[in-house]
Amino acid sequence: MSNIQFIQTTPEQLKEQIAESIKEQLKEFVRENSEKPKEEYLTRNEVAKLLKVDLSTIHNWCRKGKLKPYGIGARVYFLKSDIDNCLTPLNDL
Repeated sequence: MSNIQFIQTTPEQLKEQIAESIKEQLKEFVRENSEKPKEEYLTRNEVAKLLKVDLSTIHNWCRKGKLKPYGIGARVYFLKSDIDNCLTPLNDL
């Protein structure tokens, strides 16, 4: 193992430089991981289970434009945020 020598650097200065470098790395990490939360995709079955309805109801809501399906091949997905936005408050009865 080789030795590293710091010329004209006090232990306090080295400590400050290391602490500053760690702070910068932590700030970058927090910025990258706290930007926009990842969108969650749900399958038809998951949406039906979440809303406690039948798959045929999900199909009908898609045909009527109430839900917006996304697909890859034969797979159909829904954005969880879209499902949350579809729900509307009811007037007091």
